[in-house]
Amino acid sequence: MFEVKNRILKVIGEEANLNLTDNLDFGDYSTNIALKKKNPKDEANKIKDKLLNDEDLMKLVEKIEVAGPGFINFWIKKDGLIEELERIAKEKEEYGKSKTNEGKKVVVEYSSPNIAKPFTVGHLRSTLIGDAIANLLEVIGWKVYRDNHLGDWGTQFGKLIYMIKRFDSSRAENSLLREPSASSRSFSGSLHDLDLKKLVNMYVEFHKEAEKDKSLEDRAREEFKKLEQGDVENRKIWKFCIDISMKEFNHIYSKLGIKFTENEGKGYGESFFEDKMQPVIKELQDKGLLKEGKEGAKMIEFPEEKFPPLMILKKDGATLYSTRDLATDKFRLERYGRDVVIVNEVGAEQTLYFQQLFEVEKMLNWVKEGQRVHVRHGHFRFKDKKMSTRKGNVIWLDSVIRTAEEKANRIRLGKASEPAKIDSQVGIGALKWNELKRDPIGDIIFDWDEILNMEGNSGAYMQYTYARTQSVLEKAKKAKRKTEKNKFENLDLNSEESDLMRYLCRFGEISAIAAKSYSPNIVCNYLYNLAQKYNTFYNKHKMIGSEQEDFRLSLNMAVGQIIKNGLFVLGIDAPNKM
Repeated sequence: MFEVKNRILKVIGEEANLNLTDNLDFGDYSTNIALKKKNPKDEANKIKDKLLNDEDLMKLVEKIEVAGPGFINFWIKKDGLIEELERIAKEKEEYGKSKTNEGKKVVVEYSSPNIAKPFTVGHLRSTLIGDAIANLLEVIGWKVYRDNHLGDWGTQFGKLIYMIKRFDSSRAENSLLREPSASSRSFSGSLHDLDLKKLVNMYVEFHKEAEKDKSLEDRAREEFKKLEQGDVENRKIWKFCIDISMKEFNHIYSKLGIKFTENEGKGYGESFFEDKMQPVIKELQDKGLLKEGKEGAKMIEFPEEKFPPLMILKKDGATLYSTRDLATDKFRLERYGRDVVIVNEVGAEQTLYFQQLFEVEKMLNWVKEGQRVHVRHGHFRFKDKKMSTRKGNVIWLDSVIRTAEEKANRIRLGKASEPAKIDSQVGIGALKWNELKRDPIGDIIFDWDEILNMEGNSGAYMQYTYARTQSVLEKAKKAKRKTEKNKFENLDLNSEESDLMRYLCRFGEISAIAAKSYSPNIVCNYLYNLAQKYNTFYNKHKMIGSEQEDFRLSLNMAVGQIIKNGLFVLGIDAPNKM
């Protein structure tokens, strides 16, 4: 497919807009290059004549037609499609991969939950979208560094430390808090009386009290400043919060099949950059970018007020996200090279912040245009309100995963040899597919039926279709059919076979388009359409024992391979049986 596309572009111009068609009735490729001219249909016919005179192109293309007001449509020759079918059989898991971007490096930062807060369904989006984007970039040849920028530093720890010092282990069963008058006392209970859910309760309680007593925010800032200054007691509490959080995080990541490459798989959390912020602050000062605000805070102002000022240091000298993020990116540029691309998969509400951050990095001459990318996603929300950990109205992700596995158990067909494994593969597959199939930018109203959907356009449908292709191959094997000879002379293709073969060959190009636009949903759309075409073909035509058995079994094998490869990109397992 790439060979055909490259040859067409060589004739009509590399800058031409040449796209895969949405409808196979209009060919495999289409260009609107002539529509920009004064007489588009006449121009299209002139371009067509030029294309027909290119001998190399006509070895690849069956037909070229002018359609509508001046579109030019192209049909690939059957021989070329059959060669692609044979290539799928030969390359298997490697089919669709490209070395186009070999030598390029990219850091993909995703998931990045805050310590001392259990995973909620809201964390699902960045975790799954970011992982799929990293997979896509690897498919097209990038060297990918997967980073989990954990929120393990900042004023939220001041809030927790303040509350923990009021925690009375002897009264923990019924009450988390002492009387406010005891808040000045040091922590005297056992940290082991705490768990992650209790820490969340403390966080919620802090914000409830802070609404009534604004001084609590100052006390929290004091505790965080003590933490920054190395206070032994505060460091002990902070370390405990990290340890119990990571235990749950790793459990969730294991369930979801999510892995990171950086810092021995842990990712570089914000605290890693604690001693790396001062050099950045000094560089900002030396370059005259750090200004003092009205209340003593330090900030960066943008030329021509392109963006609002970005605060770097609070009035008490405490650091912020911006300080740590700048230190993080400087570390990445020094570690991976100045040419590395950095992709942050973070919620859409952070758009302005990342615009400010990227602009500062350009002002510092750290990066060039396009070297910093913010991939945005919307959020899960309830019908009438936002989800908020600080207000205590969230859905815990472990509950969602458990419910998905239970639902998979109820719908599973037949007796699986490893039922728990299949239930997990189908349940997790449903969660991932239902997340990745949609455009990530929009908010999602949380609905149990939708997030766990296993019918129609669903992960279970894709897994079942793959299992069906494997069942056909298993039956052919038992019938001692030989599918490896691939002798496809004198094929008389019906419309289902033709469409299926033509659509199969798009996988590599679809993956490249999805990677370039950081859009895993493009792969989902392609796979779902492929599965529908295959199931139509399966229901209408006999494979084993038919006159075109070899071809149809090879077509069946290729469909299974492409679905498996596509699901792999999305981080979804493809079980052979369901």
